[in-house]
Amino acid sequence: VIDVTTGRRLFGKASDTAFTPASTTKVATAVAALSAMGADHRLTTRAALEPDTREVVLVGGGDPTLTARESTDGAAGLRTLAAGTAAALADRGVREVTLSYDTTRYAGDEMHPIGVDGNLARVTPLMADEGRTNDSVSGPAQRVTDPAADAARRFGEMLESHGIKTTAPGPSKATTRARTLAAVSSPPLSAVVERMLTNSDNDIAEALARQTAIATGNRPDFAGAGKAIGSQLRKLGLPVKGAVFKDGSGLNRADRLTPDLLTALLAK
Repeated sequence: VIDVTTGRRLFGKASDTAFTPASTTKVATAVAALSAMGADHRLTTRAALEPDTREVVLVGGGDPTLTARESTDGAAGLRTLAAGTAAALADRGVREVTLSYDTTRYAGDEMHPIGVDGNLARVTPLMADEGRTNDSVSGPAQRVTDPAADAARRFGEMLESHGIKTTAPGPSKATTRARTLAAVSSPPLSAVVERMLTNSDNDIAEALARQTAIATGNRPDFAGAGKAIGSQLRKLGLPVKGAVFKDGSGLNRADRLTPDLLTALLAK
């Protein structure tokens, strides 16, 4: 217990002992992400056209709030992206494309160590509605087995509705020569963090952990994300001794956090 105004400690018991933190890990993830990227940072999903091939690549930018619903509620809309992409293709006289999707922004395992679990989809930079198979927006839910492929399939259906014929999508990587046809961006990071903390959203937490890794030059996998979070907190002068970050959400039982660090995070 500390006085936030003065910083004076009023009480402490085993406060420098590291415990399994569960979802309070998300407080650390929030501070690390905001300090690494800034409150105004946005995550962008785009569709790009490869020259001379008529291949359209849906490039995942790591936006965990991207939605395929008609009502976006301020989030980036896959429908908006499809409409913009179709219009750009029509302007070029293109009515038939090969569709693919790019998930190379992240590295390492997509599956969290807990395995298949309703609290979390596979960790991929491309997903719509967190891969949920129902209309829920938070809490546990059954998830699609491959969120990126599912998002690309739905994107293809939306293009078809705008008169653009597509192939069944497959994985690919956009080249540096690919020209962006359309793009949609997430709400500012401050709003994304607020949603993560309000709903204890594991999908957003893991996405922000990976984005923190990218922003700090670490490998965007579970290990790199954990390293990035710890490094950012250390840069802020927070008491990270004993802390262990194996993920961004706290679902990993190997995570460790001290009451001293959690209190300092909240004060910061």
